[in-house]
Amino acid sequence: MRKNVKTYIVAYLATLIVFVAIDFVWLGSMADRLYRPTLGEMLAPEFRLAPAVAFYLIYAAGLTFLAVRTGLMSGSVVTAALYGAAVGFTAYATYDLTNQSTLKNWSTTLTMADLLWGSALSAVSAGAAFWITQRVVGTLDKT
Repeated sequence: MRKNVKTYIVAYLATLIVFVAIDFVWLGSMADRLYRPTLGEMLAPEFRLAPAVAFYLIYAAGLTFLAVRTGLMSGSVVTAALYGAAVGFTAYATYDLTNQSTLKNWSTTLTMADLLWGSALSAVSAGAAFWITQRVVGTLDKT
């Protein structure tokens, strides 16, 4: 049982670090190319740290529980990545399609780009976290 706690902690931290690192690269390179031209004045003039931190902490927990854990239980990086893609697609679809249905400036192009990004980012993050966790802790005890 003790090993499982360590496994989940390593899995969560790996998921969080990989997800945040890759997403920062995406946001840094795409904010002015994709988001600002579409959303314009709707974007906050300054980055708001607290909501961003809350999102990353919560999303990494969900991704760890729903995708990385499933991969660790099955012993398959492919399972972790596929479940990660499903979590990402579902979460990003919820956000983007709600925005597209309620915000006049939200475009289909932005929705499609975000859905692809969220799915790919979540798949890569879950797969990488699986791989890191297995290397650091080993397999998950199923007892």
